[in-house]
Amino acid sequence: MQTGWRVGSLFNIPLYIDNSWFFIVLLITFLQGTNPDLQGVVGGTAGAWAAGLALALLLFASVLAHELGHSLVARSQGINVNSIKLFLFGGIASIESESKTPGQAFQVAAAGPAVSLILYVALTVIGNSVALPLVAKSLILSVATTNLILALFNLIPGLPLDGGQIFKAAVWKVTNSRAKGVRWAARSGQLVGFGGIGLGLLAFAGGAGLIGLWPALIGLFILRNAKNYNRMNDLQEGLSKLKVSDATIRDFRVLDADMTLREFADEYLLLDQKVAPVYFASSDGRYRGLVSIDGLRQVERSEWEHRNLQSIAQPLLDIPHVSENMPLTEAIELIEQKQLSRLTVLTPADSVAGTIDRGDVVRAVAKQMNFKVPEALIQKVKEDGAYPAGLQLGAIAQSIKQGARHSLTEEITSSCLLR
Repeated sequence: MQTGWRVGSLFNIPLYIDNSWFFIVLLITFLQGTNPDLQGVVGGTAGAWAAGLALALLLFASVLAHELGHSLVARSQGINVNSIKLFLFGGIASIESESKTPGQAFQVAAAGPAVSLILYVALTVIGNSVALPLVAKSLILSVATTNLILALFNLIPGLPLDGGQIFKAAVWKVTNSRAKGVRWAARSGQLVGFGGIGLGLLAFAGGAGLIGLWPALIGLFILRNAKNYNRMNDLQEGLSKLKVSDATIRDFRVLDADMTLREFADEYLLLDQKVAPVYFASSDGRYRGLVSIDGLRQVERSEWEHRNLQSIAQPLLDIPHVSENMPLTEAIELIEQKQLSRLTVLTPADSVAGTIDRGDVVRAVAKQMNFKVPEALIQKVKEDGAYPAGLQLGAIAQSIKQGARHSLTEEITSSCLLR
């Protein structure tokens, strides 16, 4: 779910402003408004504050143009752009899926810095060749310089920066493995993040004051997102190796198909369980179908004494099901698309191998990735019918199918960092 203030749209792309954006706008305005040199140029405090606000807004307009560069190139490749958000460190374009080839991924990544460089050249020419008031010339040249810094900084080869996306595309092209591209670029991003943190701490210790911590904050942001890329890549690789059989459990009961509905209700449905068991009817060594509570409710109680389970059993091939040999991602997609609580898993001979639900998927992924998930959490997933907030396996499975990358929290494809 998108957060922040929606302030309109550009090219039918929703534009959002995060609460942190207001802080950085006020900070830039304050620093410029209290600058004695600027006050001298504009002839007073009020003019300096107005110029400071104008500068802040122009800087974010540049960031917006940068993100539009990514977004419009992605859209030209048939990729949906969910939104653009401006926040503390600049901007984020939320792009639904990644490009299908490394060449196309390079085009999307390079588009943002290209826009920033074009703005730098255009604004520099205007600022130096057009007769303008001194304050206007100063603002234009400041924005031009910021666009140059924005382009060069984003070209550093580490995720989530654009340079990291370019680096990833290059490794993807050379190795023919998108996963290796993400892994190398994410590790490079972690090095960049640690470097920014170290630089900021050294600047602060050297007497630069709180402003010296700015590189450290940017470093923390880069480090966090680089780790997210790495984690997402590992999850995708781990999940893509699993089959339905790896998550299948035999948590079901096989009942005599000749049992009356009254016997079934009295002996099995009086149990108070949050997660209802799954029942299958069988006779003569063959499964006759799934017995559901809804099927029982559709029969008048007066008929329960005379009708048996086979009369309400749904044939196995008519209910939502998957083969135990299918990739687990296909089962996850089916559960999410149809909003099912569980699926029946069939053997190649179309008999019941077991069942699978979201909790079983979480358990299988945790085992594959060698991390512990409390059984209480798995039971909660089963009861709620929803994955944990930080482990949206439905989106991850979809991204594997599309050959794309989704973040655990947002779909981040680029990040412009203001300095």
